[in-house]
Amino acid sequence: MTPGLAGRLPDFPWDSLAQARARAEAHPDGIVDLSVGTPVDPTPEVAQRALCEAANAPGYPATWGTPALRAAIIGYLERRWGAIGLTDAGVLPVVGTKELVALLPTLLGVGAGRTVVIPATAYPTYDVGARVAGASVVASDDPAVVAEVRPGLVWINSPANPHGRILSPAELRAWVDATRAVGAVLASDECYGEFGWDAEPMSVLHPGINGGSLDGLLAAYSLSKRSNAAGYRAGFVAGDPAVVAPLLEVRKHVGLMMPGPVQAAMAALLGDQGHVEEQRAHYRQRRVLLRPALAAAGYRVEHSEGSLYLWCTRDEDCRASVDHLAGLGILVAPGDFYGEAGRTFVRVALTATDERIAAAARRLLAAS
Repeated sequence: MTPGLAGRLPDFPWDSLAQARARAEAHPDGIVDLSVGTPVDPTPEVAQRALCEAANAPGYPATWGTPALRAAIIGYLERRWGAIGLTDAGVLPVVGTKELVALLPTLLGVGAGRTVVIPATAYPTYDVGARVAGASVVASDDPAVVAEVRPGLVWINSPANPHGRILSPAELRAWVDATRAVGAVLASDECYGEFGWDAEPMSVLHPGINGGSLDGLLAAYSLSKRSNAAGYRAGFVAGDPAVVAPLLEVRKHVGLMMPGPVQAAMAALLGDQGHVEEQRAHYRQRRVLLRPALAAAGYRVEHSEGSLYLWCTRDEDCRASVDHLAGLGILVAPGDFYGEAGRTFVRVALTATDERIAAAARRLLAAS
């Protein structure tokens, strides 16, 4: 990273948790780290087998992905999300969806003098990606802002990180209409789509949302959470072929390609929904255990209809809540990581083992 680019970026937020981490680690029963959404359960055997079988990979992989992978992506989106009209030209594997989020403004040419709209409370990489490209950022949850600022790119996220809110079909349609009216690209981060608890997520690829047209739309997906494959760096984007095409061309030039064995594993995972349902059950059980324990300890859970986090507040500065929970040996993410609107919240991840979630629940109940 050049000094000039580094100067555009904020400090890496998790570095600010060093003191709270040390305090939590000092707990006699050890730390329960609920600060980062890193999967801890095993990667499904179907992926491991496919990876091993494709391990002899002496040649360069295709940036666009193998025909088998592209077919698997389309099949998954049609079966699970009701997408219609997708073709090979409208799908593209990416090396983990975070790099797509960080690079999308640059790849689309939304740079200096242009604007990126992101959610008011949001995954920090949306903002980072705009900064890398030199674009300005407007944070808003109101589609009306699109007509005011006329951005080149709009990000939405449902189910959302950090707060788990799920956008209704009417809200999704409003974002589609607003971005199309100004000729912007709407990028919908649907990486937590398999984890809807109190409402059912929908994709912008569904004809009930997009009116039967993919024009101006992208949807981003990841296998990190749904398939416990974060270490594989396996994600993809799908939507309007006219938007995907320039992404593919730039990525071919700069060598952004998913390793061949990972492409094989990804195709296998997308063809198997059973492991996803098993993982949903694990997270549901952890959520059922942890949510009432947080409430007993004085934390009000807001939103959290979906995703793998509980968005909690005691109506105090988020750093005070982080310190309180660190005293119980529980490390969480402060809401100020995700924007000013999160300053009185903390994000509590469900991505810990059953034993560690149970330990956190016991400590919270004992402190209530």
